[in-house]
Amino acid sequence: MDNVDFRFMDFKEIVENLILKDDLLGIPEAIDRLFMDIENINRESMAEIQDAQVEEMAVNLWNWAVTKRVGLVISEDQKAKLRHVACRLVCMCEGPSVSEEALRRQILMSMKTGKGWVDVGNPVMADEFFQIAMAGLEQIYHQIMQKSSTGAHLTMQKMAVERHFFKVLSYQAESAIAQDDFQRACTCVLRCKDMLMRLPKLVRYLHILCYNFGVETHIQNKYEESTFWLSQSYDIGKMENNSVEPEMLAKVLRLLATAYLNWDDREYYIRALTAINLANKEQLNPAGLLLKMKVLLNGEIANEGLFEAVMEILHLGMSLDFCLNITKLLINHERECVGFYFLKIICEHFKSSENIGKALLFHIDILLQRKEELLAQEKIEEFIIGCQAGRQLTIESVGYLHDILWEKAARSFEVQNYSDALLWYYYSLRFYEYDQRDLNLAKLKRNIASCYLRLQQLDKAKEAVAEAEKYDPANIFTQFYIFKIAVLDGNSDRALRAVITLENLLTAEETEENNLLTDRRVPVMLLSIAAKFALENKQQIVAVKTLEYLTQYSQDPQQVLTALKCLFRLALPKFSQMPESENKKKEMDRLLTCLNTALLKLTQAFYGMALTSDSMVNEAHWFRKIAWNLAVQCDKHPVTMREFFILSYKLSRFCPCDQVILTSQKTCLLMASSVDLEQGRRASTTFEQARFLNRALEQIRRCRDIWNLLKETGNFSNDPCETLLLLYEFEIKAKKNDPLLDSFMEPVWEQLDLDSKTLETIASLAMEMPANYPSIALKALKKALLLHKKKESINVFKYSKCMHNIINLVVPSGVPSAELCPLEEIWGYFEDALSFISHIEGYPEIEILLLMIRSWNIGIFMYVRSQYVSAEKWCGLALRFLDYLGPLKRSYETQVRRERMNVLYYELVETLDKNKGSGFHEE
Repeated sequence: MDNVDFRFMDFKEIVENLILKDDLLGIPEAIDRLFMDIENINRESMAEIQDAQVEEMAVNLWNWAVTKRVGLVISEDQKAKLRHVACRLVCMCEGPSVSEEALRRQILMSMKTGKGWVDVGNPVMADEFFQIAMAGLEQIYHQIMQKSSTGAHLTMQKMAVERHFFKVLSYQAESAIAQDDFQRACTCVLRCKDMLMRLPKLVRYLHILCYNFGVETHIQNKYEESTFWLSQSYDIGKMENNSVEPEMLAKVLRLLATAYLNWDDREYYIRALTAINLANKEQLNPAGLLLKMKVLLNGEIANEGLFEAVMEILHLGMSLDFCLNITKLLINHERECVGFYFLKIICEHFKSSENIGKALLFHIDILLQRKEELLAQEKIEEFIIGCQAGRQLTIESVGYLHDILWEKAARSFEVQNYSDALLWYYYSLRFYEYDQRDLNLAKLKRNIASCYLRLQQLDKAKEAVAEAEKYDPANIFTQFYIFKIAVLDGNSDRALRAVITLENLLTAEETEENNLLTDRRVPVMLLSIAAKFALENKQQIVAVKTLEYLTQYSQDPQQVLTALKCLFRLALPKFSQMPESENKKKEMDRLLTCLNTALLKLTQAFYGMALTSDSMVNEAHWFRKIAWNLAVQCDKHPVTMREFFILSYKLSRFCPCDQVILTSQKTCLLMASSVDLEQGRRASTTFEQARFLNRALEQIRRCRDIWNLLKETGNFSNDPCETLLLLYEFEIKAKKNDPLLDSFMEPVWEQLDLDSKTLETIASLAMEMPANYPSIALKALKKALLLHKKKESINVFKYSKCMHNIINLVVPSGVPSAELCPLEEIWGYFEDALSFISHIEGYPEIEILLLMIRSWNIGIFMYVRSQYVSAEKWCGLALRFLDYLGPLKRSYETQVRRERMNVLYYELVETLDKNKGSGFHEE
């Protein structure tokens, strides 16, 4: 069996698993596999399988697809793929002797497969199956004609085939439209239209199909094609009485008229007018009447013709709102003569209606839009007189009235004509005396106050805001105007209370009355304006509080950063002059909070942008420098200093990585590590110490990475960073009792550039509690001592100090530490020191005294252990050191001390002589 056969066996297994197993997760992959494999399978690869078995597999797959689609297990695209596969399988079984039943099944499956591909947007794939269906229909039609059937039965069979022909043609038309093939779509639809005389029940179907084509092409601005399809839709709809309702025909004709207008309103004016007149005959509809008016206006009809048309509308009993829309349309098309005359007739016609106020207000609105303010004011005065006489307005009309007046006032305000704005606001206030419905009086008062503020009439503004506060104290705009007036009045306390109230309103729960808070941007915008206003009026305390709230609530990173920069510019001069106090500590904490906010907003900005802008990089530079300067000023508060250095480091990560930034990052991490180390030394508990040391270690590792990068940018031979990193990391590992400390030190010992000071520091740290590494300390001190001796000009003081530390380490409390250092090596240190003292002047006398006492004590220690030879050697060494003492020598040469040492020494010598005679050997 070749590869093709194997492929089919896999194919068959996939089909069976798909149908029999309910593996929802594996369904998409299985469908895609079947769809790909079907193109590589032919009937020869299934030679061992009978046609009936292949057909059964195809039908089962088809039915499974239909069932699963009903349960929404598979998508329409997946269903189309499965139908494609099933139909291909069925077509493989066709032959010269195919049965009529199999042929009909093949036709039906091809039709539905093709329609499925059209529906999911793949018309090219669909055409292949439509051609298969057409070929099958021709074959079955030929078979029918060869049968000797009765006339009625033959006609019925032919009609059934024709219906299928009709459906396939309509599907092909849909496919052609999807492929933008207008001519092919026309051919298919016209063939269908010719068949309608024999298939009258399909009139409505084809009518709707053409209408849909018309809508689709109209949306695509293909007006010529759209008019064709809509005309066909109308013609087809009229072919059979009562098959299409008049409302639908009118809808088609209205769209047809619109298409003609959009195509070319001058050339196709007559066609558009004919279409809309037909539509209005089919169904009288406000939309149709309005469209007819648009057609007439585009055709530049004379005013007399327009007047007849509008009077027809009035006689048809259209509503007031519709008539007002017609009036507005006329005026917008510069037919004011007809429009205003029609408006006058409308007012007379609807004078008894409760909505007549809307017509009068519409007149006022039109006058204001046309900038005929004087005429509008006359109409308003007339309207007020009518209200005084008892004219009732609907709630809708009251709202419309105030909208008109406020919009006019707002337009005047925008062009800075504040006196004119007040005029229209006061008209609104006068209407309130007669009708108190649907008016936000507090908002009106605020608008009036705003005008007075712009006119610099502070007292009147105060009065208006006081009334606004009485009606709506919890409104953010009311508090904002209170704030502005307080600032202008120089009342800082009142301004601060208003800002605090604004903040409280921002954080309070949303209330029904104060629904502006649904948009958080509005109060934040007010805070921004308030901060700027306070700064402009030199109210710094108020400005600082407002800026703090702005940084807290704004969601705009740039706005927050700008506010923070203002805060720092206001705060830093005062901070640098503040004496050490609790207030200064509080100010440090406040500035820390501000910098943390800056870090957060910069992080949001950098991670929210595809490309980092130069402005954001500059912001990061600005804030990192501020953090650095604050750290330097906090030298008396190391913990706070550390926080500022860490913030400077974090902010610098948003800056380009050049030598300056790397140097800054290195210093920040070194300083932070130093503080954490000191905190670890002072920690009262093991847990606290571990926390500080671990944090310092992490910073040291980051600093080392930065230091390695920095060294590539230049010569840093004089920079102590390498040494500090070594000492810090060594101290942390020593204090943590790191079992790998010796491994850590191995490469250190091999370094040739370590100086004596570094080595002595390592030795000191190795023995500093809780660390206890005497072997490391001794090794470091030995290397340091060697370095001292190698120098051309030996520093006596440094040499003596190093020797002092070695002696203390190897002879703690006067007892030699044999485990740490052999006695011979200890003797060597003393001998080395004695030799140095004998050749170099200025050796500290107190250090010589230490050497004398320690060597004497070792001698005594040996004497007690009956090691007389060693005892005599060490005591004799002590007496040799005694000879080099200066002023202290006299105190040790007093009779008592001198005699005591001599007596002890002679006793020791005498004992040695006796032991020699007895054959004594010291172990």
